[in-house]
Amino acid sequence: MIPPGGARMSVITSIADLEALYEAAPSEAARLKVAPELTPAYRAWIGASRFCLLATVGPEGTDCSPRGDDGPVVEMPGDGRILMPDWRGNNRLDSLRNIVRDGRVSLAFLIPGATIMVRVNGRARVETAPALIARFSRKGIAPRSVIVIEPAEVYAQCARAILRSGLWEQDRAAAADLPRMGDFLAELSEGEIDAACFEDQWARRAPETLW
Repeated sequence: MIPPGGARMSVITSIADLEALYEAAPSEAARLKVAPELTPAYRAWIGASRFCLLATVGPEGTDCSPRGDDGPVVEMPGDGRILMPDWRGNNRLDSLRNIVRDGRVSLAFLIPGATIMVRVNGRARVETAPALIARFSRKGIAPRSVIVIEPAEVYAQCARAILRSGLWEQDRAAAADLPRMGDFLAELSEGEIDAACFEDQWARRAPETLW
């Protein structure tokens, strides 16, 4: 929108202005790819994913949490639901607090090497039924709760973002000089936490506390 005087508005404040800015309509593929439930192809893709991002919303705002496992990050029992065990984390419970108060969730599933991701929008709840918890038990360890997601939309995300970023072309060497968790904690604690000490302790503790 060009207001009187010819200056372009820098903030979009209406859907009409937004749609006018992006003149082209979504492609036929962009419309067709959206399914209201898990199709066989989407089930196969999600079932191969070991990592996803879980976005939730609550009174304090939004949250996005990484979720990962050494096998499929979720299970799909065949009744349309998606089951995500809540394995050990930092006990902030940000995602779970949000889900208890507002069930709206979005998930983005990734697979290394794949140039698309699969997204799910829906509603979730936190369940603790013994049979459900036992479903995910391994070596005597079980999650304290399971996030049960009822999908409303399932669709594949266009590959452009992953292709632009060259995401899977990077390797561990590219991250070698980046700040680590210990560096963040040392900075935020004004030196009370020693970065090297934290990283050393974490390297020894992590393998024993993944679940």
